[in-house]
Amino acid sequence: MKSFLIDHYSKGGALRLGESPMPELRENDVLVEIHAAGVNPLDNKIRDGEFKLILPYRLPLVLGNDLAGIVVRVGANVRKFKPGDEVYARPAQDRIGTFAEYIAIDEADLAMKPSNLTMEEAASIPLVALTAWQVLVERANLQKGQKVLIHAGSGGVGAIAIQLAKHLGAYVATTAGTANTDLVKSLGADVVVDYKKNDFETVLRDYDVVLNSLGKDTLEKSLRVLKPGGKLISISGPPDPQFARQNGFGWLLRQVMRLLSFGIRRKSKRQGINYSFLFMTANGGQLGRIASLIEAGHIRPVMDRVFPFEKTNEAMDYVETGRAKGKVVITVKQVP
Repeated sequence: MKSFLIDHYSKGGALRLGESPMPELRENDVLVEIHAAGVNPLDNKIRDGEFKLILPYRLPLVLGNDLAGIVVRVGANVRKFKPGDEVYARPAQDRIGTFAEYIAIDEADLAMKPSNLTMEEAASIPLVALTAWQVLVERANLQKGQKVLIHAGSGGVGAIAIQLAKHLGAYVATTAGTANTDLVKSLGADVVVDYKKNDFETVLRDYDVVLNSLGKDTLEKSLRVLKPGGKLISISGPPDPQFARQNGFGWLLRQVMRLLSFGIRRKSKRQGINYSFLFMTANGGQLGRIASLIEAGHIRPVMDRVFPFEKTNEAMDYVETGRAKGKVVITVKQVP
């Protein structure tokens, strides 16, 4: 099958279009013909080697972390899906590879595609929506009437997180550039801080939750907008000891993560704020609940551009500019 691979880690390097063997089907697996795949900053970071310590992939590696497609075959123990089903998913982190014609995925990580979305729209959802869900619902336990700041509201995660937070009944602030103010307001943001004109930490006060997807400066400034007892949840790092424990990392790696996060954990503790790092995990059950919200009109996909499969490298380059509004998607299989 055709796929886009990396043979070695290389910052900004091009993926190689090549032939890969068809995936092997385990007893709990579903073989999916991929129709569309989302492109995420995570793909660029894996290619660049930024995660090789915590995600030791065997090379060559097929990249890609989002998919929508059609079930072709199922393993002996699979009960939830059958050939012909339209599905979407974020594969488990040790089984990625959606920049390809087929993938084998555990049925626990798979969900039925929202019926009101195209394959491209559905492929834009899994990674960012699961991230938003796991931050706001699972980790933050966001409640009606609480105040949440979602950084980079026009980005892939931000665009979905704003909608989910509004559905949960929260008061939502976000940061965005001038050109994206109307977009984030249309998604439900109550307050938009134009980061080109204002410093968010001087404008916002007494927030319950911050979802951070940006760098160290933004992370530390976010402490100033939180009330005591508030939660600062970062999806861009630094990883903390709890994350290391959950993933069963060895002693040395646990110490590295303790040191990396020491500064922000100490500052948070001084202010009575809970800091945590979240690395999203695959979850078909959560995707099923997200699909229901999409079908009910509470969440809509936000897509910037769709590239054909052969231009996957151009899609990666476009994501790397950081200017995409919402998600970038590649069409793997053209449907007549």
